[in-house]
Amino acid sequence: MTTSSRPSPGFDARRALQLAAQTFEIEARALLGLAARQGDGFAGAVAAMLACRGRVVVMGMGKSGHVGRKIAATLASTGTPAFFVHPAEASHGDLGMVQRGDVVLAISNSGESDELAAVVPALRRLGVTLVAMTGKPDSTLARHADRVISSAVDQEACPLNLAPTASTPAQMALGDALAVALLDARGFREEDFARSHPGGALGRKLLVHVADLMVQGDALPLVAADTPFIEMMRTMSAKGLGAALVVDGERRLLGIFTDGDLRRQVERGADLRLLSAGEVMHPRPKTIRDDALAVAAAELMEQHRITSVAVLGAGDVLVGMLTIGDLMRAKVV
Repeated sequence: MTTSSRPSPGFDARRALQLAAQTFEIEARALLGLAARQGDGFAGAVAAMLACRGRVVVMGMGKSGHVGRKIAATLASTGTPAFFVHPAEASHGDLGMVQRGDVVLAISNSGESDELAAVVPALRRLGVTLVAMTGKPDSTLARHADRVISSAVDQEACPLNLAPTASTPAQMALGDALAVALLDARGFREEDFARSHPGGALGRKLLVHVADLMVQGDALPLVAADTPFIEMMRTMSAKGLGAALVVDGERRLLGIFTDGDLRRQVERGADLRLLSAGEVMHPRPKTIRDDALAVAAAELMEQHRITSVAVLGAGDVLVGMLTIGDLMRAKVV
């Protein structure tokens, strides 16, 4: 059963593609037009959020609310403490989450949302800074705001010019612009971003150091230069790292012997039983500092096509060994 007496026009693939292209064009024009609409309102909002000693509280109803949740998440992940409060719930107790000293970013395309209008007087009594993001600079919300950011668009992508289509990407882009301006003003760096994303790939790359992953202590396959070849092989087998590290009495690295070196010695037909670790080792092994990022070790291994690297600490003393397996288990690579 249909809800309308109108006959369905049916599906037309060409028409669908035309509408898609038209939607992209309208929304692209809306985004490009935002720059000319910004001025003191946008700059003042950034300054207020930068000076805020509390949190940025984002509010919005309907589609603006969905956009607001994303804006709050973006701000929080880029150094500006922020969270979303639903305006309707704010009228029933959640307003207690807002404190004096906070900045409230209220989003409404029309600026006439009843739910937002209902909490504006209470927000004013709290003494918060109210920033309005609206497409109507003469709206009720805009008149009560301390700062107004224009999200106006000339046309919605909806053929009926009713459904919020171009206006929602405009709001999203303005939220991103606020976040970018704020992180730049704060001197926010990759390391700061990683600290709020410890479970992500960037967090692992920027927070995990070689010392966090390396094999160390008794687990290291250490031998002296005069260690007989057979004994060195026993050490390699016992430690299971595919290599032996040749060190002097002060634990300074002299060389390395790997499974690959063993294969090459066998191919040459050498009588390995007569040789010592110092005679078969590779004398210039690749090394990395223990305070280096683990991702730097991964790049070193990839560059030289090796699967392990010796780790040096203070005074160039050998302190560990890092393998490609260690990096993979930590999801650095």
